[in-house]
Amino acid sequence: MSNQQHTVLLITGNGMGRGTPELQQKLLKTYLRLTLESETLPKVICFYTEGVRLVVDGSPVLEELRALEARGVHLVICSTCLNYYHLADRVQVGIVGGMTDIIEAQQQADKVITL
Repeated sequence: MSNQQHTVLLITGNGMGRGTPELQQKLLKTYLRLTLESETLPKVICFYTEGVRLVVDGSPVLEELRALEARGVHLVICSTCLNYYHLADRVQVGIVGGMTDIIEAQQQADKVITL
């Protein structure tokens, strides 16, 4: 069974780092896959701004996100961002929350990592 620290990941882009969209998404897919293989999982992953694009249909990382959620990782998606991008009806994984939920996750965390 995996060890779960009180770490929060913030995903604010449609991938990881800077570069072409394809490279950003490939990097994030690898990061999430390796996180799944590790013994330590984050407690919460928050998605906001462009990051909400990763939890909707067509996302290249849905499989990894579903597996993380199945292992107890809470996925929190910003409702304001979903509405801004007109994606609210396309969410495939996680729970839709608000900025209050994101702030609460950050305040309770021992460590916050922004990807």
